[in-house]
Amino acid sequence: MKRDWGLVGIAGLFEIGWVIGLKHAGDVLSWGGTAVCIIMSMYLLILSGRRLPIGTVYAVFTGIGTAGTVIAEMLVFGEPFRWAKLLLIMLLLVGVIGLKLVTDGETKREGEA
Repeated sequence: MKRDWGLVGIAGLFEIGWVIGLKHAGDVLSWGGTAVCIIMSMYLLILSGRRLPIGTVYAVFTGIGTAGTVIAEMLVFGEPFRWAKLLLIMLLLVGVIGLKLVTDGETKREGEA
């Protein structure tokens, strides 16, 4: 199960790559990298969704992608820093982590029965 959540995390990192690629790609190589990121993120998402609840998997995946993309835009591409953005990202991550913890607890109880 931890391996599957690791796949979700890696899929989220690939999502950050392809979302940034969609905005900043300008040549064949960068578009190729964007395509690879799309394929890898979807493949890893599908693999993890086979053993984990897909609603929770998708929420965690998009949370990682959203937070990572906003942070990368600020750190790498000069997007203006705003405290409101940081607070909202933290709120998003708290919700995603809480959802994952609740889902893990439900899975353990079902396995015990």
